[in-house]
Amino acid sequence: MKSEPENQTFRYAGLWRRFLSLFVDFVFLSLFFFPITKAIKGTWMMGVSDHRWSSGIFITDPLCIAFTIIIVFYFILLEGLIGVTLGKRVVGIRVISLDGSKPGLAKSIIRNVLRIVDSLPVLNIAGIILILRSGECARFGDRIAGTRVIVERRDS
Repeated sequence: MKSEPENQTFRYAGLWRRFLSLFVDFVFLSLFFFPITKAIKGTWMMGVSDHRWSSGIFITDPLCIAFTIIIVFYFILLEGLIGVTLGKRVVGIRVISLDGSKPGLAKSIIRNVLRIVDSLPVLNIAGIILILRSGECARFGDRIAGTRVIVERRDS
């Protein structure tokens, strides 16, 4: 398995660009989720007491489950099919396969499901360490899926 095509050189996206990208995505998604939460629940942001269907440590509130599903599909579909989310587009980074092509849905599913591993033990510590210690700034999900996050070349 080669890490990049011979005729291309990639500049890999570091931790801060990736963080900023996630922040932009969070703000974008919040523009939809907060008003919907206000309309359905009567509050802009739900607290513990607003989760009337919660059971133990698991959130079983239908609205939260719906938002979680939307978020998962947002990342899987956009990164898999076009290589970018809105946040990645704004920041100027892209997800690619090792050969430089768009990742496709299978690789996108793998890299996004493995965010669970990258988030261990808390606050994405494993992912942060792997990004900082990798020459290709690759977290565990990227390594297993055969993807990388690169800085896009912008033609002037």
